[in-house]
Amino acid sequence: MALLIILITCFVIIFATSQPCQTPDDFVAATSPGHVIIGGLFAIHEKMLSSEDHPRRPQIQKCVGFEISTFLQTLAMIHTIEIINNSTLLSGIKLGYEIYDTCTEVTVAMAAALRFLSKINCSRETVEFKCDYSSYMPRVKAVIGAGYSEITMAVSRMLNLQLMPQVSYESTAEILSDKIRFPSFLRTVPSDFYQTKAMAHLIQKSGWNWVGIITTDDDYGRLALNTFVTQAAANNVCIAFKEILPTFLSDNTIEVRIHQTLERIIAEAQLLDVLQNVTFTDGGNSFHFDAHGDLNTGYDVVLWKEISGHTTVTKMAEYDLRKDVFIIMNQEAKNEFRNLKQIQSKCSKECSPGQMKKNIRSQHICCYECVNCPENHYSNQTDMDHCLLCNNETQWAPVGSPACLEKEVEYLGWKDSLAILLLGLSLLGSLFVLAVGIIFTRNLNTPIVKSSGGLPVCYVILLCHFLNFASTGFFIGEPQDFTCKARQMLFGVSFTLCISCILIKSLKILLAFSFDPKLQNLLKCLYRPVPLVSACTGVQVVICTLWLVLAPPAVEENVSLPRVIILQCEEGSTLAFGTMLGYIAILAFVCFICAFKGRKLPENYNEAKFITFGMLIYFIAWITFIPVYVTTFGKYLPTVEIIVILISNYGVLCCTFFPKCYVIICKQETNTKSAFLEMVYSYSSHSVGSLAMSHASRDSTNSSVTATNPNSSGASSAWQKSQDLQLQTLAHTCKENATSISKTLPRKRISSI
Repeated sequence: MALLIILITCFVIIFATSQPCQTPDDFVAATSPGHVIIGGLFAIHEKMLSSEDHPRRPQIQKCVGFEISTFLQTLAMIHTIEIINNSTLLSGIKLGYEIYDTCTEVTVAMAAALRFLSKINCSRETVEFKCDYSSYMPRVKAVIGAGYSEITMAVSRMLNLQLMPQVSYESTAEILSDKIRFPSFLRTVPSDFYQTKAMAHLIQKSGWNWVGIITTDDDYGRLALNTFVTQAAANNVCIAFKEILPTFLSDNTIEVRIHQTLERIIAEAQLLDVLQNVTFTDGGNSFHFDAHGDLNTGYDVVLWKEISGHTTVTKMAEYDLRKDVFIIMNQEAKNEFRNLKQIQSKCSKECSPGQMKKNIRSQHICCYECVNCPENHYSNQTDMDHCLLCNNETQWAPVGSPACLEKEVEYLGWKDSLAILLLGLSLLGSLFVLAVGIIFTRNLNTPIVKSSGGLPVCYVILLCHFLNFASTGFFIGEPQDFTCKARQMLFGVSFTLCISCILIKSLKILLAFSFDPKLQNLLKCLYRPVPLVSACTGVQVVICTLWLVLAPPAVEENVSLPRVIILQCEEGSTLAFGTMLGYIAILAFVCFICAFKGRKLPENYNEAKFITFGMLIYFIAWITFIPVYVTTFGKYLPTVEIIVILISNYGVLCCTFFPKCYVIICKQETNTKSAFLEMVYSYSSHSVGSLAMSHASRDSTNSSVTATNPNSSGASSAWQKSQDLQLQTLAHTCKENATSISKTLPRKRISSI
C-alpha cells in the first residue's frame, strides 16, 4: 500500500512539473500546511525545455529530464517532516513545507525564492519593500536547498535580505563559507576547499604529478577548478589539461545524507542562531556547523573499476578533513592504494636524492630534467627544487651527493712517509752530533780540539745542534698548544746560542792572526766570550718571551679547503716570527763577515773559511724558505720549516766539525804540537814579510810625490823632507829587523791562541 502511494505521488509530480506553469500553485511541486513552513528547492528535473534559442516571453517553461535521485531526496525531506510532526519533539507545533522544482535553472529557483519571501497570510503573495525587515513575517521560515552551488548562491543573496536560514545538502562551493556575503547560509556537506584538498592529497599520495581536470561550466565547477589548481600547485602537481563541460551533462548521483535537522525550535526570530549552534549525532558520530556554516563531515574515497565490462564502485577510505588524513577501511583498500602508486602519471622522471629539478622550456613546473647537485651541495629527498648547501666549515659533498660528509681532519702525522723521512734525517743528525762529541772527547789534548775553543765550547755548540734536530719532532703529530709554542722557541733560542758561540770563535781567530794594531784593539774590547754569548742569546730569549706573552702560537683549524680540515699551528704574530728569524740572520751575517776576514789562515787551521761556507748555506736555505713557506698550503706546510732547519743545521754542523774530524781521523800527523807550531811560524813569517814590503812600497811612493813638487814654499818643503826621512828610516828598520820580528812574533801569537 505504501509503495502504491509513493508511485502515485511520483506520477502526479512528474505530470505536474512537466506541464508549463499556468498559476502560482502550478509552480509548487509539493506542499503541506503547518504552523511553521519550511521551503525546499530540489532539481527534480534536469533542465527547462525552450522551443526557441532565445526566450521571447518572461515565463517559466516546461521542465524535462526527470531525476529519480533528486526526487528521492525530496521524499526524504517530506518523510523527515512527517516523522517530526508525529513525534513529541515539537508539542503543539506542526511543520509544513513548500517544495519547488528548480529544474536545474537559476531563474526558476529565483522565482521560488520570491514566493518564500512573500508576506505571510497575504492573498496577493507580495514581497514588501522595507528598510528594516526585523518585524517582517515571511510565509517560509527556513529553506532546504538548493543542490547546485550556482543556484544556491543566487537564492542565498535574496534570502540574506531577511536573514532567512538556508541549509543546503549538496552545495559545496568554497565561496559559500564567506559569512560576509552569505550570513544565513548553512550546509551539511564540507566545503570544496576540503574536497579539492583531499583530491590533491590523494594524487600526491599516489605519486602522480601530471593530471587533467574535467569540470562543469557553472559556479560550482569554475570555483572548484580554481581551488583545485591552487591545492595542486601547493602539492607540486601539474595540470596537463582542463576540460569544461556544459552543466546539463553533470552526473547527479551523489548520495543523500538524511539528517535530523531540528532538535528544538524556539522563537521564530532566533531560528538562525539555533541552527548555527545545533549539534546532532548519527551512528555514534557528532555533527555541528562551524563558524563558516559548514558541517564537520568528511568524504568517502571511492574507486571505480571495470571488470568484465561491468563498472563497480568500491569504498576505499574516508577522508578526515580536520586531520587531513585518509582512514583506510581494510587490507584490500590498502592494496588498492598501493596499486594506485604503480600507475604512472608524471611528465618527467622522478629526480633521485643527490639531484635537483632543472626547469626546461615548458609552462609546467612538473616538466623538468634532473641534474646532479654541484660539489658541496646535496639533496636528501626526491624531486627537490634546489640542492642544499653543506656547512663548508665542517662538511663537504661530492657531485650528486644525497648527504653531506664530514671533513677529515688532517695534519702531518707520525706515519706519514715524508714525516718518517724527515725524522730519519733528524735522528741521523743527532747521531752525527753524538759521534763528533765522542771524537772530540777522545782527542781532548790535541791542537785541533784546543784550537776549536776547547771542549766546553764544542759541547755547547754540539748541544745546540742536538736541540735543533730535536725541535723538528715538535712539527710532527697532532698540533697542541704546547707543541706550537715549544717548537719555535726551542729552535730560535738554541740556534741563536749556536751562532753566538761560532761568532766568538770567529772573533778569536781574527784576534789571533790579525797584525793590524787598530783592529787588534777593537777585537780585544769585543772579545768577552761569556758576556757576549749571554747578551746575544738573551736578546733572543726576550723576543721569544714577548712573543709567548703577547701573541702566542696556538692550534688553528683551517677550513678553507673543500674536503679536509687542516689542523695546524697558527704562529700568533707574523711580526714576532719574523723578528726571531731576522735576529738570527743578523748574528749569522756578523759571523759571516768576521769569518770572511779570516779566510786566508793556515791551511790546517782554516776554520774561518768553513764557517763562511756554513753561513752561506744558512742564508741560502732561509732565503729560499720565505717564498716557499708563503706559497705552501695544507698539512705539509710544517715540512717546509723542518727541511730548512735540517739544511741549515746540517750545513753549520758539517762545516764546523767535519773538517776537524777529518784531520783527527785521517791526518793524524798534522794534529801534533810540533807540526802545528811549524805551520803557525811559517804563516807568521810570511805575514811579517808582506807587511814590510807594504811599508817599502809606501816609502817609494812618498819619494816620488816629493820629487814632483820642487816649487813648494819653504815651510812646506822642510816639513815634507822631515816626513820622507822618517818613512825611509822606518822602511830600513823594518828590513833589518824582519828576521828578529819573525822569530819573536810566533811565540806571542801561539801564547794568545
